[in-house]
Amino acid sequence: MEDKENKKQIEDNQKDNNSVEVKETNQKVDNNIHINVNVNNEVKNLNENHIEGNKEEVKLTKKQQFLQFLKFLGFSISAGVIQILSFELLYNWIGWKVWWASYLISVFLSVVWNFTFNRKFTFKSASNVPMAMLLVLLYYCAFTPLSVFGGDALEGIGWNGTLVTLMMMVINFLTEFVWDKFVVFNDKLMGKIIKPKSHNNNHDN
Repeated sequence: MEDKENKKQIEDNQKDNNSVEVKETNQKVDNNIHINVNVNNEVKNLNENHIEGNKEEVKLTKKQQFLQFLKFLGFSISAGVIQILSFELLYNWIGWKVWWASYLISVFLSVVWNFTFNRKFTFKSASNVPMAMLLVLLYYCAFTPLSVFGGDALEGIGWNGTLVTLMMMVINFLTEFVWDKFVVFNDKLMGKIIKPKSHNNNHDN
């Protein structure tokens, strides 16, 4: 009887030891997984910083900057054609003599065209598209009211509606080029805006 009890006790002890060993092994595996995840996150962050650093080091030559300006000019002219044709269609051809409404619709059409092609071909920006669109919207939240009310006032005192539209297009071209180049499609600046958010997400994980 004693032998059976001793044998059973030995088996129970072995089971307990095996259970402890399994728990310790699982704990080690979990620790290794956490270590690997942390290492992967660090490597990812280093790679992102390296890529961002390389972007910062790239500086356009004067020739490249001039070509960039020409591209922007070309797409702006094409956007201007869209704007002036849509404005003429509404204001003169259809006879909808509400200058600000015709102007506003024509501006919207030209902005969509201009943003799409300048992002892809002129500035070749890989920045966050929704953020870039938000910054463009911010620009037009300032420019549109000024140009609409200012242009409407000029047209109201007798200026030619088409002339006023052309004048606003020139002002739009000059100010938007500066805004797009140094703010909207500036990957260095966008990286500083977006990077803190990504770091916060990594810390939360």
